Amino acid sequence: MTWLITGGAGYIGAHVVRAMTEAGERAVVYDDLSTGLAERVPAEVPLVRGSVLDGDLVARTLAGHGITGVVHLAAKKQVGESVERPLHYYRENVEGLRVLLEAVTAAEVPSFVFSSSAAVYGMPDVDLVTEETPCRPLSPYGETKLAGEWLVRATGRATGLATASLRYFNVAGAAAPELADTGVFNLVPMVFERLTQGAAPRIFGDDYPTPDGTCVRDYIHVVDLAEAHVAVARALASAPGTDLTLDIGRGEGVSVREMIDRIAAVTGHTRPPTVTPRRPGDPARVVASAARITTELGWHAKHDVQDMITSAWEGWLRHHPGAARD
Repeated sequence: MTWLITGGAGYIGAHVVRAMTEAGERAVVYDDLSTGLAERVPAEVPLVRGSVLDGDLVARTLAGHGITGVVHLAAKKQVGESVERPLHYYRENVEGLRVLLEAVTAAEVPSFVFSSSAAVYGMPDVDLVTEETPCRPLSPYGETKLAGEWLVRATGRATGLATASLRYFNVAGAAAPELADTGVFNLVPMVFERLTQGAAPRIFGDDYPTPDGTCVRDYIHVVDLAEAHVAVARALASAPGTDLTLDIGRGEGVSVREMIDRIAAVTGHTRPPTVTPRRPGDPARVVASAARITTELGWHAKHDVQDMITSAWEGWLRHHPGAARD
């Protein structure tokens, strides 16, 4: 099959492209390069620069490359920014998806994988989040992802398009230094940035009802996440009309304080963290149940937190060669 990877020049997208091609699938990248990097795309993989809001270009790309499946990762994803610019997020994430699906169904592309997020759950009051846990997103970003799931599912039911919505938990790590996360929006690179600037990493609240008082999260290695996309894409290709919603995590919680301690051990930067007030809307614990994807597709995460931190740090050093140990 030939898969169009929207957002394929981004951090997660580039890993999906690599996993797809290593699995013998053909990939085409579609990316506006607003945050993605062209150098992440292998030379042998075609790169089309454009927005998913450009329906004509999407249609020409689908036809010109003989696309038989789409993995849609292109989206705006900063929670705080979504609160400040909700109209922008709904336009990019929901209207962009609608335009893309319109082109996909017109071209009779049979398979569609949607990049969703654990942000759809909001503040779940459960030990393990399953796909049946009620969705109550707390931000416009989370709302756009949930609305996207609804739109994808409704389109599949109406047209026969095989669909999957993948709810990512906290993604970290890198397959290779050149594919590392260059943004500073997730915990691991945020801690790297503080430590290499000689500043103390920050913990937002240490009075949560958790073992050490800090928030607990489920971290998934980006390589495992990319391999989950391959498994899901192949499942859709082999079963027309399929409709899947899957959590992608490890099913293991790690606290923020524990994560910072582990980062210190790997990097050699041992500056103790400072505690600041809680951020509004941060749930105490969000940990996935990965039972459904394991049962239905045989996928399971292979990499642990140590692998995530070590590979992410190698990537950070590549992009920040001046970073030194304390």
